[in-house]
Amino acid sequence: MTKCIVAALQMQSQDNLEDNLRQAAQLMEQAQQAGVQLVVLPENFAMFAAGKQSETAQNLAKIQQWLSQQAQQQQMWIVAGSIPCATRPDGTPVADNKVRASCLIYSPQGQLFGRYDKIHLFDANVADQQASYQESATFEAGSEVVIVETPFAKIGISICYDLRFPLLYQALRDKGAEIIVVPAAFTALTGEAHWQVLLRARAIETQCFVIGAGQSGWHSATRQTWGHSQVIDPWGKVLAEQQQTGSGLIVAVCDLSELHLIRQQMPILRHRRLF
Repeated sequence: MTKCIVAALQMQSQDNLEDNLRQAAQLMEQAQQAGVQLVVLPENFAMFAAGKQSETAQNLAKIQQWLSQQAQQQQMWIVAGSIPCATRPDGTPVADNKVRASCLIYSPQGQLFGRYDKIHLFDANVADQQASYQESATFEAGSEVVIVETPFAKIGISICYDLRFPLLYQALRDKGAEIIVVPAAFTALTGEAHWQVLLRARAIETQCFVIGAGQSGWHSATRQTWGHSQVIDPWGKVLAEQQQTGSGLIVAVCDLSELHLIRQQMPILRHRRLF
């Protein structure tokens, strides 16, 4: 199999779990009708509400069951954005009443196939209405680079703020990544300035397809996200982009034969020097 059909779900999640899952289910039904094999949900898809990470983590079993059912019903691979998890991958509790921002990957058989915990936490001051962001106050950073092997491609996992750190993406390429996913909730301000250029840069330098699935619109009186979910090919070309604000779906075809041709013609891994 050299080609696969992928989709990025763009959402405007709020603070109601049932409404958010209903929104995601409707979009995944549309993806299934388009023949999609791999769908990527955005960061915080199940709940977007400041200070409710622990509450969302308490619903983890319910969210996992829902994801498993959706994967089976739609017969597709699901990259489930990010969900707050109160335990680490080894089962130990996260310290200091914190959680981890975990991306769960489900197979079409409904099996939990992989988990990635966000490594880079967004602690920054931004000139928007929220002004200050400090994920480290409620989240514990992960530490493992994660690749998931599917029948059609090796998928590298990252989340949002990770996008600014190219060494992670080089590590994903070194592990064999062919498609890299970026569930995100970029702020409107930083997204307008940096979202697409960073996605294209990561695609070009790793020679991978990159799928960016974003939150979009207003989530509270102070929190606005950029959206513009998109799929980029290994040459840096934008294959699909969601231009509208709010929820939506974009679909693209990833041709792995084109990826391997680009890597053959420009073998950057062989040319790379370490300093």
